[in-house]
Amino acid sequence: MFPMSDSNTTVAELRQIVADFVAERDWSQFHAPKNVSMALAIEAAELMEHFQWLTTEASRDLADDPEKLAAIGEELADVIGYSFALANELGLDISSAIRAKMIKNAEKYPAEKYRGRYERPTK
Repeated sequence: MFPMSDSNTTVAELRQIVADFVAERDWSQFHAPKNVSMALAIEAAELMEHFQWLTTEASRDLADDPEKLAAIGEELADVIGYSFALANELGLDISSAIRAKMIKNAEKYPAEKYRGRYERPTK
């Protein structure tokens, strides 16, 4: 059997893990979209704390520090977990939402114009 990884785990499986965790604790009563979105923002801030005051290069170097990388992974898991919980609460299909958003992003930021640089698109 293969170890669980991104290459052999579906979004549906991860969403179910989050849904089961919430259901086993009877937390759906607390998981109104408003509350989950606020929890998501808080977890995103906790993730950002790991990078606060670091240079760009130093932030990339964190990938070589197993202890720090594990802590970042925990915060990222919280962000993604709350994202799944919010999608579960609202019945959003994450794959469809990401694909649709990437199409909009590609139109807004065409590769031939934005490759290797960033500027605000003109409205």
